[in-house]
Amino acid sequence: MDTIARGAGPGIATRVRHWSRSLMRGRQPEPLPVRLDSHRIYIVPTRAGLGFTVLLAAMLVGALNYQNNAALLLTCMLGAALASSMLLTWRELHDLNLRSLHADHGFCGARVPLHLAFADDRQPRHGLRISIDKLEQPCPLQPGNSLATVTVPTERRGWMALPRMQVSSTLPFGLFRAWSWITPAGHMLVYPRILRDARPRERHDDPNDRIAGGDEFANLRNYRPGDPIRHVAWKASARHDHLLVREFDRAAPGQPLRFDWNALTGVERETRISRLTSWVCDAYAAAHPWILVLEDRRPIGPASDAAHYHRCLSALAELP
Repeated sequence: MDTIARGAGPGIATRVRHWSRSLMRGRQPEPLPVRLDSHRIYIVPTRAGLGFTVLLAAMLVGALNYQNNAALLLTCMLGAALASSMLLTWRELHDLNLRSLHADHGFCGARVPLHLAFADDRQPRHGLRISIDKLEQPCPLQPGNSLATVTVPTERRGWMALPRMQVSSTLPFGLFRAWSWITPAGHMLVYPRILRDARPRERHDDPNDRIAGGDEFANLRNYRPGDPIRHVAWKASARHDHLLVREFDRAAPGQPLRFDWNALTGVERETRISRLTSWVCDAYAAAHPWILVLEDRRPIGPASDAAHYHRCLSALAELP
């Protein structure tokens, strides 16, 4: 008896481990490509399917009770249609092969497009749906076109693990629902949230980058005949016993803007990151060159192209 028990023990333990792994399938990240075989697909009747089954049972009882061959034939034909619809629903997901995916660049707080590339098996899958974060999105596939796009919610900046996706279908009649889970291994970079609550300081500290005649105060100098009276600094002149004139300048045309992390003193960290992100986006939209100076005083730029734009936003997103 002990020998039999010892011999049966490993078999039961193996079956339990296999059963637990099957329950966890789709929860652990898995490398691509991912193929949905018969062991990964679940199928249950919908509410309409349950109602149709009850109706068939009532028809069967009535046909047998009254010995009505026509009613019995109709019941059998509808039952065959019910069984066929279950097979067709299951086939919508069977052998679906996710080959690759990539995410677009997106900002925190927005839904980022995620592009999926499936293997083209020449089988139309009109009822395919992909659910992410309880939002079900239709993604029908056609022969020769095996690409689909879904959107992913983002809640924080930086690197984010790719979300768990539920692939489902209820075609052809909505009597059954088949579904499976895919959790692709990988990460996507989310840019910081855009915060447009302040304008950047356009003044350049380098005097070589300034030209006279602007509207930004530069310094005070002694009065010279011909200077406008409205530029006289009367309070400063009273303290120095001679006339002083305010001198104004502006940035020279084409000089890059400077977005300095350390210039935003007294601002909360995430607010500072979001503000710099907004300035970078505005400068890129205006095609104006800019320099981004990070927390460690490391400058990025100057430039105004798309590569510089994504380089700056990536650096801000990856800040600790």
